Amino acid sequence: MKKNFILALLVILVAVASCSFTNKSFDNDDKDKLLLDLITYVLERGHYEPKDLNDNFSSNVFDDFIDIVDPTKRYFLESDIREFEKYRFMIDDEIRNTDITFFNAVYQRLMVRMEEAKDIYKEVLAEPFDYTLDETINIDYENQEFAANKKQLKERWRKQLKYNTLTVFENKVDNKISDANQEANVDAEAILAFSDIPTNVDRVATEEEAREVTKNTLDEFFDFVGDLERKDWFVQYLNTIVEEFDPHTFYFAPEEKERFDIGMSGKFEGIGARLQKKPEGAKIVEIISGGPVWRDQTLEVGDEILKVGQQGEEPIDIVGMRLDDAIKLIKGPKGTTVDLTVRKVDGTIQIVSITRDVVELEESYAKSATIDSDDHKYGLINLPKFYVDFEDYTERNAATDVAKEVERLKEAGAEGIILDLRDNGGGSLKTVVEMAGLFIKDGPIVQVRSSGQRKEVHEDKDERIQWDGPLVILVNELSASASEILAAAMQDYKRAVIIGSKQTFGKGTVQNVIPLDGIVRSNDQGDLGAIKLTTQKFYRINGGSTQLEGVKSDIVMPDKYSYIDLGERDQQNPLGWDKITPADYKIWDGYIDFETAVSNSKKRMENNPQIELIEENAKWIKAQQDENVISLNYDAYVQKAEEAKKQSDKFKTLRDYDSKLSFGSLKYETELFTQDSVLREKRDRWHKDLARDIYVEEAVNVLKDLHLNNIKQQERKLVSVKG
Repeated sequence: MKKNFILALLVILVAVASCSFTNKSFDNDDKDKLLLDLITYVLERGHYEPKDLNDNFSSNVFDDFIDIVDPTKRYFLESDIREFEKYRFMIDDEIRNTDITFFNAVYQRLMVRMEEAKDIYKEVLAEPFDYTLDETINIDYENQEFAANKKQLKERWRKQLKYNTLTVFENKVDNKISDANQEANVDAEAILAFSDIPTNVDRVATEEEAREVTKNTLDEFFDFVGDLERKDWFVQYLNTIVEEFDPHTFYFAPEEKERFDIGMSGKFEGIGARLQKKPEGAKIVEIISGGPVWRDQTLEVGDEILKVGQQGEEPIDIVGMRLDDAIKLIKGPKGTTVDLTVRKVDGTIQIVSITRDVVELEESYAKSATIDSDDHKYGLINLPKFYVDFEDYTERNAATDVAKEVERLKEAGAEGIILDLRDNGGGSLKTVVEMAGLFIKDGPIVQVRSSGQRKEVHEDKDERIQWDGPLVILVNELSASASEILAAAMQDYKRAVIIGSKQTFGKGTVQNVIPLDGIVRSNDQGDLGAIKLTTQKFYRINGGSTQLEGVKSDIVMPDKYSYIDLGERDQQNPLGWDKITPADYKIWDGYIDFETAVSNSKKRMENNPQIELIEENAKWIKAQQDENVISLNYDAYVQKAEEAKKQSDKFKTLRDYDSKLSFGSLKYETELFTQDSVLREKRDRWHKDLARDIYVEEAVNVLKDLHLNNIKQQERKLVSVKG
């Protein structure tokens, strides 16, 4: 696969470079125009599905760039947007002519409006807020209009600042009451009304302190933004153009390319989470296995980071901040602490402290556990990602590691195996093909097509089968890319039962990173960075793409993400679903009786209190996310927060579930425990989590049905032979 990858990359580089830019002018001393010219050139010739640079494309770039630089609509006025409108259908022409007039116009006006905003927030925060008034703020910024005039803009700032300060004020009131109660050694119920705040808490002084915190946060924010150079904003403009092609195509400026290379090597320090820019902050879209967030278990996918504080310092509001700049605040040296103000996926606000660390690579490797249920023994293999050492495939990879775990589980007497691909974001294609081959005799696993080229079928050619017994694969909305290839192949062969969410993530595309320096024949502009380019698409062996639709589970179980947008379909400008001709393959001639397994599973889940509570939680989370109007009245705000906390606490009981299953480590691992107490502790924690996991419990139940079906089929075969 490494050879194929290199060949594909060479084909793209040759195809792009061989054109020699006959219709381009690269003699321009302006690096901005050079980058625009070069990136457009690569996109048009190397992208899997190039876009037409037309008026529609231009209009999309117009809207998206305005949204990127002013997501909360607190800088530009309606008059500014009207002035910019003359460029709406001209950007495609500007791109072709390496003209950056639109960018310059927006950038220059933004700098002016940001300077004006400094005066606005200082003026607003100089006056006290009245939290007894009944007023609200709508945080659905996307559907708001721009302010008609400066008076309206100031009012918009006033409400936003009042909202920001209200959360600080409430926290300070709570802390002061708590401190006073501790000194008096008394317990007290939470204060829900402004008038009930005790007299020993100076409301006027506390409100002033809260405003000062908000002011300091904004001072730091604008100092931070003030350090940005024009080139930093231009990179945002370039990526607005690039991301119109698809959400996974991205331009890396030289500094960002260096960070990307470090991240790909796994040698980086931070919190171990991938973020996506949202109007209200930075949304967690992936948690890196083995990282601090993964180990801490206090954050989850879907949480939004609103503020970032450094080890006890006042936090900086990152609403409206560029994602790269927010990430700079979040990252830091190993051992330091970052305090994150987070809007949880259920809508509650929490402050979470994370100690930065390096990602523990060992925790991203395959691991297995034995499961004892009644008189039966089963096995579970957890695979966080499809890892590989690209420098030396034989060094360590997911396929050979899973093969070892399968063999060990067989030796331990496992009657069925669960392969847990939940939260697995993908990885090496070669490991997927080899891993699928562990469970079938031989045959195609996945089809790959490049733009304008015939499809390529990746096959398992090894006729050996390492595991021919019952197999269940667990997935969720965060199972992506390589995970979807494996699940799809096993589903198409009818080799395994897929249990989990309605569908997986839905990423069916392949990207290559192309350094731009290698394309320009003579360059005196320094490092030009690189572009991550979508060059291929995955297809199932039945011909359908995994793009957008993902893999639909055979047995669907609700989870907290059931009703919210998550996955490829929640990205901007995703490529569409399509299909090609199916590969030539034969259905697994084995034991699986899907109808019985699915029917029995549905019966077990009917009226199951735990399943009903999960479903209720999912609907409540959806309702919380859809609620955009927030009260700025202290009593109403605190009452709402208290109700949300009670509801959130109710759903925390989901963690108290006990499946009554017994989990254990394999022999080789228990021998390591005598020398590695940390490993023992990690595995004990993992086993406790598995025992609370109703999805694993249902997977075991399905394995029992499959095992029984297998026995019955073997009996039928024997009867047939005797007859």
